[in-house]
Amino acid sequence: MTAEDGDVEVDVAVDVDSGATSEATAGAIHDTEGASHDATVSNRATNQAREMSIAEPVLKAAKITKQVASPEGPLTILADVDLAIAAGETVAIIGASGAGKSTLLALLAGLDEPSSGQVWLNGAELTALDEDGRAAVRAAHVGFVFQSFHLVPSLTAIENVMLPLELAGRPNARQTAAEVLSKVNLSPRREHYPRQLSGGEQQRVAIARAFVTNPALLFADEPTGNLDAVTGERIINLLFDLNRAARTTLVVVTHDPMIAQRCGRTIRIDAGRVA
Repeated sequence: MTAEDGDVEVDVAVDVDSGATSEATAGAIHDTEGASHDATVSNRATNQAREMSIAEPVLKAAKITKQVASPEGPLTILADVDLAIAAGETVAIIGASGAGKSTLLALLAGLDEPSSGQVWLNGAELTALDEDGRAAVRAAHVGFVFQSFHLVPSLTAIENVMLPLELAGRPNARQTAAEVLSKVNLSPRREHYPRQLSGGEQQRVAIARAFVTNPALLFADEPTGNLDAVTGERIINLLFDLNRAARTTLVVVTHDPMIAQRCGRTIRIDAGRVA
């Protein structure tokens, strides 16, 4: 006589005289049920691990505080800030002037050190590294777009875009830089120096430089602050279009509500704290 449990076939021995099922059969059925239960538990654990991996933040801050000395005593710029940003998110950091937005961005990017607290960027604890270590993490994983462009005056547009590639020792730097400049519609101006470019063109060079290394994170600090409204809108459209195509995590500091609305999430800083 045969019994089936799922895909497992078990021989069932029946004592005709007593009508008793053998202990061996009962044990086999129990083992089969146990294996099925274990598989279910294992699958559930795998799914949970996958969900945790997806939710793992690419940028995380825990209780970061920044204080500086002043004639009146210690001045607290940021206090006990906690945040987590997942890979692929677009996040706006907003707040009044002097609220601590740019200071927070500098701490998250490892450009400055908090007085206390911890920051992790793409798995690396920035607050456990020295300046060289933080610089190495930035070079490998981060792109920047600043309000004042920060282009090297003595380098042409294409040389400015090539710079992070050359510092990282990547091959074909000129070809790669030329391709990214083409994406921001600056191929005809690639041999021009910053002084020969308009403000909007300089910011496009800065955006190309930020994206050329395919960073995991891109930080933008008031990227339209030095531009007129029309040029600023074009720059923001370009920034978000490139970010969408590259699937980069974008963190932008802005006072412009229109820019904030284009982000998937907004973090407000009020008097040095997350509001």
